[in-house]
Amino acid sequence: MAKKKTPEKKGPEANTASRRRGAKTKPMIHLAQFLVHGPSYHSLAMWRHPKTEFTRDNWARPALYQHIARTCERGLFDMVFFADLNYISDSYKGSLEPALRYAAQAPEHDPIPLLSWLAAVTERIGLGATFSTSNQHPFYAARMWATLDHLTEGRAAWNVVTSINRNQQANYGTERAAADTRYDQAHEYMEVCRALWHSWDEDAVVMDKDNAVFADAAKVRRIEHEGRFFKSRGPLNVVRSPQNGPAILQAGTSPKGIDFAAKYADGIFAIQPRPEDAAEYFQAVKSRMDEYDREPDECRILFGAQPIIGESEADAQEQAEEHNALVPLDAGMSILSAHLDYDLSKLPLDAQMAFRTEPELHRMRTRFLKPDGGSMTLREVAARHGQSVGLPQLVGTVASVADQMEAFMDTAGGDGFMITPIYSPGAIEEFVDRIVPELQRRGRFRTQYKGRTQREILRQAD
Repeated sequence: MAKKKTPEKKGPEANTASRRRGAKTKPMIHLAQFLVHGPSYHSLAMWRHPKTEFTRDNWARPALYQHIARTCERGLFDMVFFADLNYISDSYKGSLEPALRYAAQAPEHDPIPLLSWLAAVTERIGLGATFSTSNQHPFYAARMWATLDHLTEGRAAWNVVTSINRNQQANYGTERAAADTRYDQAHEYMEVCRALWHSWDEDAVVMDKDNAVFADAAKVRRIEHEGRFFKSRGPLNVVRSPQNGPAILQAGTSPKGIDFAAKYADGIFAIQPRPEDAAEYFQAVKSRMDEYDREPDECRILFGAQPIIGESEADAQEQAEEHNALVPLDAGMSILSAHLDYDLSKLPLDAQMAFRTEPELHRMRTRFLKPDGGSMTLREVAARHGQSVGLPQLVGTVASVADQMEAFMDTAGGDGFMITPIYSPGAIEEFVDRIVPELQRRGRFRTQYKGRTQREILRQAD
């Protein structure tokens, strides 16, 4: 029987109530680090930045990411998270050249094998990566993620995506399905994975040496799944993992994406530049979770942010201008076209993006808005997309960046931030060494890990 829940206020209304009760009741801020196993993350300036410590190949080697993971663990982050795209985009001008020239999330090496390297040098921080439901059978995914959950001792996190770009499907020799079909398939995919993870009882392994019984066969079951998209007999040939499968992450913003996240996700990465839109998104997800009889803290919503920290406001602004100037407009057009899977060279640079009627552009409409709600031009959107993929830049001193983070959270009602750097790894180190202590001083960030698994750390409230 579903448990009876006490109604509670959510989102901005809840934070308003918290403010009335005093600063000590304000919710803690969760932090995750955004990464890509490649030369550029969200910023296409990053690989060119004078403070970025990349050579032609060291961005591909595990030592860099091991250092970043240890740094973020020292900063008590919930996780380090790797995005992943299995293609090089030709969406812009029908050519691979712009993506390759500007390192517009190309190349990208597979982050999944990298997670084991990071697990070997860390103990508590979560380790997440993207993996699509569109190109592999769910048995393969269930086996791989259960194995990773064992290797990380319960710190694995799977960012479930359905793959929106036709280039990726072309690499696998298939056509991209409609969005609704992809999400219907993803729901079934998750149900198959869940059934496989549950096909071993927790106490199925007995290792009775005297009677020559390794596992109790009565506690291992076939799943006999036959659905619209998949068939799988089961059982899984991996014993039940510490979290019984990885923690689940998601980043969908469409109604179908929100529904999927509300049902399955332990964490969400959201890009909402304006706190007002973030608040609306936060409330939509949490309300939908209520319909699935899930508690609000069972899924943390982390909004993307790009901190730029200076010794003074003027210094921070100078750093921001230096960084942003390193992104050619054509680079921004290339990565924005890739993420929309639409050739933006068809549009004039002064096009008002929020008012465009092309269906491909609707999904990212909130990234086309100015702080006052007005529309940005294509030139403005492309420039910002190349600089931060639409994430808000938090520019200022340590105190003012922390102020901006608190203000965003207290308006949006969100749970925390997915942090993205302007150079690597120094900007990550700087955030950990300067912003984390400031948030701790304000009582807005944890001072120790509580719990061992990724789910437990995501749900940590103090």
